[in-house]
Amino acid sequence: MARIYEYQGKQLLKAVGIPVPQGDVAATPEEVRRIAASIGKPVAIKAQIWVTGRFKAGGIRFASDSEEAEKIAQEFLGSRIKGLLVEQVLVEEKLDVDREFYVGVIVNDSYKVRAPVLVFCSEGGVDVEEVAARNPERVATLPVDYLKGVGPSEAQELIAKMSLEAALSSELVKVISGLYQAFQKYDARVAEINPLVFTKDGRIYAADCRFTLDDNALFRHPEFGIKVPRDMDREPTELEEIAWQIEETDYRGTGYFTQLVPEVKEEGYVGFHGIGGGAAMLAASALLTRGLKIADYADTSGDPPASKVYKVIKCILALPVDGYVLMGSVLANQEQWHHAHAIVKALREELKDRPGFPVLLLVAGNKENESHQIIRDGLKDLPIRWELYGRDYIYKTDFIADRAADLVKAYLEEKHHKAAGR
Repeated sequence: MARIYEYQGKQLLKAVGIPVPQGDVAATPEEVRRIAASIGKPVAIKAQIWVTGRFKAGGIRFASDSEEAEKIAQEFLGSRIKGLLVEQVLVEEKLDVDREFYVGVIVNDSYKVRAPVLVFCSEGGVDVEEVAARNPERVATLPVDYLKGVGPSEAQELIAKMSLEAALSSELVKVISGLYQAFQKYDARVAEINPLVFTKDGRIYAADCRFTLDDNALFRHPEFGIKVPRDMDREPTELEEIAWQIEETDYRGTGYFTQLVPEVKEEGYVGFHGIGGGAAMLAASALLTRGLKIADYADTSGDPPASKVYKVIKCILALPVDGYVLMGSVLANQEQWHHAHAIVKALREELKDRPGFPVLLLVAGNKENESHQIIRDGLKDLPIRWELYGRDYIYKTDFIADRAADLVKAYLEEKHHKAAGR
């Protein structure tokens, strides 16, 4: 899934007739000053980052005039909030709030529902999740018949579960119907307005919103300029962009790669590569308990070709890591010799000039014996520390983690010794 920024989400809401506060997005303090001056009244300055909880983190501030707005923008732009770089801000009129609500459409893919679900909460704003947990009677939900969609009758059915004034209900019906229209038109998995504000002069506005789009449909929406369709709270790294190009153009199996740290600055990180989820995640957890740090998470399941696996491994080893761990515990229909060929080619290219580099491989599944022979033949003259295990070690996660930690420790000690010798 992929997120879009608040200002982009508000463009979608505005297109379906849902009122949004007057304002615009800016990338410089001068633009902020100009927008605030054109609004001509107190404004909100909102950092555009992919994260919730911006208000508590100081990512939303208010200014009484354009000069103050410019000063706030100077502090915001180029700073980091929750570790995320602020490159744009949204400048909007400050609303005179009377009441706040929450409205959302969320895909529930559990086997009992498997449908979009409308959600309405009679309270919105900061910590709406806690409000819903403490007072479930303030939350109404309604599964949607996707073939039928959402019109005024469905929206009315949702809010009829609450005791609201007739005039208020009429406005909410329009918003709920419009939000679902945007949800469907832009292939969203999540579409939320929080808070939906009623002002003291009787107007309604989507004061904030969040859209998460289905990554499989992003080719239909190039207007968002999403480089990597992942649900992440930061801009993708260069390697993640490269890895997505591998996945985007090759539908044979999975070739997933993401960095768990945007930049590796310390030693002791390992490149982590899993095939499938469960055992790989257990192994990753075991590595962490041994004091190792994981630089990435990669997955090549679903029987991808050797060419795709090779490219993913190249991405992993492009990171400045001190080891490579592959947990290939697959006993399904995946033929592992494709991985074996990819492993040999990538490691021979990347590790020929890294003597002693630690590599731990667990390769299990179909063609396991043949895969092991390919790896042994391909790596036998490579000057690295490497160990290879098969299906007998799938559930021996602690053993695998201990061996990985020992290999990395020996490699680092050797590096330190050589550095001291110089």
